[in-house]
Amino acid sequence: MISLAHAQTAAAAPSGAELIQQFLPLVVIFVLFYFMLIRPQMKRAKEQKQMLAELAKGDEIVTASGQLGKIVKLGDQYVSLEIADGVITHVQKASVQTLLPKGTIKGL
Repeated sequence: MISLAHAQTAAAAPSGAELIQQFLPLVVIFVLFYFMLIRPQMKRAKEQKQMLAELAKGDEIVTASGQLGKIVKLGDQYVSLEIADGVITHVQKASVQTLLPKGTIKGL
């Protein structure tokens, strides 16, 4: 009346080729992320750091908040900007976004 239950045999362990096929998409995605996201971001950060190190008095810059100005004083942490005749503001050096070509502000 009661049929005997038979145990199933254990599944075979995946071979090396099957493991490669399973992990290949993950490896490809990581490589794409590296070349399309991580590497360009590291390059931009390096260029930004180099630009901040090369700032000098008289350079025309744009800050992250959008202020345009000419550097009148340069410190380790802060930059003094002349944004109009006789109007000087102090901003953090890290907020400098872009170095403009000379004469850009006069052309506006």
